[in-house]
Amino acid sequence: MSATTIAASADRVSEVLARLATVNDPELDESVVELDFITDVTVDGDGAVSLSFRLPTYWCAANFAFIMAEDMRNAVAALPWVTRVSVTLGEHMYAETINRGMAETQSFQTAFGTEADGNLAQVRRTFLVKAFQRRQVALGDHLLAAGHTPEGLATVTIGALRSCTNTAEGQILVQRYLDRRCVVGEAGDEAPAFVDEHGAGVSPEAFRAHLRALRRVAVNVEFNGALCRGLLAARFNEPRDDDEPTLLDFIRAVPAEKRAAC
Repeated sequence: MSATTIAASADRVSEVLARLATVNDPELDESVVELDFITDVTVDGDGAVSLSFRLPTYWCAANFAFIMAEDMRNAVAALPWVTRVSVTLGEHMYAETINRGMAETQSFQTAFGTEADGNLAQVRRTFLVKAFQRRQVALGDHLLAAGHTPEGLATVTIGALRSCTNTAEGQILVQRYLDRRCVVGEAGDEAPAFVDEHGAGVSPEAFRAHLRALRRVAVNVEFNGALCRGLLAARFNEPRDDDEPTLLDFIRAVPAEKRAAC
């Protein structure tokens, strides 16, 4: 292989990884790349991509695994030079079924037949709403810490929200939130920025209680994230980042989080 071909292949692998970074674990709302789920990516000269991924346990929910595999395949297939995508899940109780479903472009219901439990579209929506809620409370807490009042935030429109913060962190939180705002309803510039899971605006009087309820959602997701990272590291006997909180650290911090949410 020539040096030029090697460089082109490395560039294309980077493009694939960038696309995979947009795919989230549906429950945790975190990138499959950041979660270290991706184990291998190869690109051949014809533009065919092969990728492999893993999950924290052998028994991770089949519908979650299928959603991630399907989202990975679709995200990578969107690259203009990709000719085909092969997605392989390793060491999972339903790996054979999921891998066959990906290879044959089957739906979840077709791949699992009578074993399919529920509508995958509804599962997707349920977790998109949870991601919306978690992102809303993260943004709301950031803006409150910056000096905004709950009553003021309750009346902010989507258009005005973009200018509520000029910090890099704040802008990232705004964009992440707006990426999920449309999940619960109309998201034009004149629509209220902060709404409930049904798309209804939150009144100034109810805003504090609304955020308290969302903090409980966020704590549950963060606990699950810590658990998944710990299980993944233990399962594959991998060292953890010294700066990364362990599950025990998180458990010790939960009472403080609960007090803050009350």
